[in-house]
Amino acid sequence: MNILIVGAGEIGFHLAKRLSEEKHNVTVLEKNPEKARYAEEHLDALVMVGSGSSVEDLKNANIDQTDVFACLSNSDEVNLLSCRLAQKLNVPHKIARVRNPEYTRLDFILSPFEMGADLLIHPERETADAIVRLIHQSSATGVVEIEGGEIQLLGIRLEQKSPVLGKTLGELWQEQGNIAARVVAIKRKELTLIPRGNEILVAGDQIFVICEKKLLPTIVHITGKEDVSIQNIMILGGGLVGQFVAETLEDNINVKVIESRSDKSEKIANALKKTLVIHGDGTDVDLLATEGILDMDAFIAATGDDETNIICALIARHLKVPRTIALVNKTEYLPITPTIGMDAVVSKKLITVNSILRFIRKSTLENVDSIPGLDAEIIEIIPQKGSRITRHPLKNLHFRPSAILGSVTRNNKVIIPTGETQIEAGDRVVVFALPKAIADVEKLFK
Repeated sequence: MNILIVGAGEIGFHLAKRLSEEKHNVTVLEKNPEKARYAEEHLDALVMVGSGSSVEDLKNANIDQTDVFACLSNSDEVNLLSCRLAQKLNVPHKIARVRNPEYTRLDFILSPFEMGADLLIHPERETADAIVRLIHQSSATGVVEIEGGEIQLLGIRLEQKSPVLGKTLGELWQEQGNIAARVVAIKRKELTLIPRGNEILVAGDQIFVICEKKLLPTIVHITGKEDVSIQNIMILGGGLVGQFVAETLEDNINVKVIESRSDKSEKIANALKKTLVIHGDGTDVDLLATEGILDMDAFIAATGDDETNIICALIARHLKVPRTIALVNKTEYLPITPTIGMDAVVSKKLITVNSILRFIRKSTLENVDSIPGLDAEIIEIIPQKGSRITRHPLKNLHFRPSAILGSVTRNNKVIIPTGETQIEAGDRVVVFALPKAIADVEKLFK
């Protein structure tokens, strides 16, 4: 597939890296020569200096041969104009990154088609939605919704007193009557494991369990966790992510936002109806104490600085706030967040790239997600008629150790597969796989 990406910022760069690793033909158009040079040195892609709003530059980047056009610059207007040009030049699939909430409202005067985009992606809104899901599922380190939310992947960190420690997964599920759930991955220190039935759970493991939504309370109880009733939340950072989270929760939860910029504080206070906005330095422990951090049920660090978010979330955790969530975008930080005691992290970059990948892979690969700090992908895939995976029961297919089937949805019924299960064409199958196994998984389903 030929893919043209406009913008080599953090999102465009990461998307190009992921797509080039999957052997797509990727071209990156970046107007900043220094960014373009960096991208050229670090990506297996064709990088050109130019603007997405220039027809001549787009033609030089072979837009006439492009299957997917993703405009991810920092300017909404450039992105939308670029998509409109791509539409006129008959590009089949067009994606625009936008930050202005007005453009994504259902009642906006122009439809996405009229703006030239097949997909409008709002990174801050997507990130806020992920944080809200973590607030609602307060015992989780990560939540991914599959099948419109009917199937959920739940991340849980096992504490020293967890009743499941020292048991193999096979023993654990046998004790629980083989409920329809499966541990599909374990994060152990900095290593991602795709487990089998003889894997023994140890303290500190971050396990990822796939199950139907109705089983979530059961899974939480089995692992010795308890969902905290969240009534009071403090949000550090009044950017778009913090604002969207506050706006979503303020009708049912007491929300405080701490913002260091005075003009921004006033603007947020006028925009939010029930949220208390405080102007101050959120890294000041005395300020946090004065504003009642010890009485908070959750603390969300959502500033634009990863280091500030990590430090403040750790401070809140040290002060025994039951639930802490940090916005962390630097990829190199994500693997170490569990080992330093972080509760839950979200990555705007990963969330946005995953949303774009879901759109690009909407043929056989229906859905793709990943979780910050976990070296594996969740793939929702539909097997084609005659594909190898439909010919035999799973036990006879010699499935790779670095991949595991999590669930199968057939005729609106969820199945947790066993060795006797035989996949049928048209099933919606969720696979958890390390990157090195993804190509082999695709071959099984084609």
